Amino acid sequence: MGRVIAAYRAHPYHGRPIPQEIVGGWVGLTQAQLSRIENGPPIKDLDKLIQWARVLRIPPHLLWFKLPEDQPSVPTQRAEPLPMQLLSGANLEPFAFVAGASQPANGHNHVAAMQSFRAADRQVGGGHLYATVVKYLHTEMAPRLFGGELDGDAQLVFTAAAALTEMAGWMAHDAGRDMAAWQHFARSLDLVKVGGDRQLGVHVLASMSHLAHHAGRPDEAITYAQRGRDSLSSGPPQPELEARLLAMQARGFAALRRADDCTQLLHQAERVLTLPHAEQPSPWVSRFDEASLASEAARCLRQLGDLSEAQRQAERILALRPGDHTRSRAFGQLILVTVLIAHGRPDEACAVAQEVLDATQQLGSYLVIQQLLDLKQLLEPHRGNKVVADFLLCLDEALRERLWLYEWLTKDGPATVGAQ
Repeated sequence: MGRVIAAYRAHPYHGRPIPQEIVGGWVGLTQAQLSRIENGPPIKDLDKLIQWARVLRIPPHLLWFKLPEDQPSVPTQRAEPLPMQLLSGANLEPFAFVAGASQPANGHNHVAAMQSFRAADRQVGGGHLYATVVKYLHTEMAPRLFGGELDGDAQLVFTAAAALTEMAGWMAHDAGRDMAAWQHFARSLDLVKVGGDRQLGVHVLASMSHLAHHAGRPDEAITYAQRGRDSLSSGPPQPELEARLLAMQARGFAALRRADDCTQLLHQAERVLTLPHAEQPSPWVSRFDEASLASEAARCLRQLGDLSEAQRQAERILALRPGDHTRSRAFGQLILVTVLIAHGRPDEACAVAQEVLDATQQLGSYLVIQQLLDLKQLLEPHRGNKVVADFLLCLDEALRERLWLYEWLTKDGPATVGAQ
């Protein structure tokens, strides 16, 4: 089994060997334990062999032992077109490609692929998944779009390509590749025009608004959001999309220090979000819920200096977001940390920040790394406090590890959008 895992880690599909720390996490082992298994004598514990075979989803016909019949074994031919699938939590199914699965590629099946990618992204971040999604676009979507294989619903396939390309943009952004993210979003908008999903087109404009905010261009962000609202006005109401666009405009006004306009839009978004849907939400569009709005409101209010209300909204994020939303909870906690520091409570801030470090150890998100670097600067004036000094030592060590992992994940990775 150690040789099997070592062969998987070094498989050419990945582009470069996967670190033992990551694969060890899939099977509940530390890096040192996995190293001993890969380089030591064969494992004879059948229970462990069965567990790892199931976690890695090794086809039964490749095994040298028989799986028990109490759980369904994995068929040698798989119906799902997923390059990686979730088993539980953030554990991804690594053998989905290696097993040589058949890959039906109609648009409906791509919904399942997108949902699995989205669920994994919430926990492990775009740094881990960006290259995989780009490869999926190249190998699964591009041949159908440009290779004369549109034997089903052509509109649906173009819509699937638009949605997955937009998702690649978000993962590129989370991995610190904003230029690639812009390219993905622009290509997605072009594909939407062929696919014809109005909700998805509005969703992409909201994503472009977010990216403009991140680039420090609030006027442009407001314009993208207004384009989305204009598009929504021509059809049935879509409360979640409308609320998201209102929140994007509110962020723009917060950056421009137009507090009244910002708070008015946030209140409007809150009201809109309670309205019923006039038509079924598109399966290609990620949901915008109360926790999403609280996250945008917390950012706005912190920027406007309303720290008490920003704290309330940050705490609301944590109350509403379940534990498997690792990244969004981390963002909420980090907003709370900055508010606590501003209130002169660095000890409490360090306690919350330590929770972030513990929860995001396997998260490949450059955005989180950047916020942790900013946090270090905020805490430096309080280094005379022993609690702060001790935490800064932990933070420095965590940042060294995560920056190394980020560099490994992005080294020689896909820098352009290619055919998708």
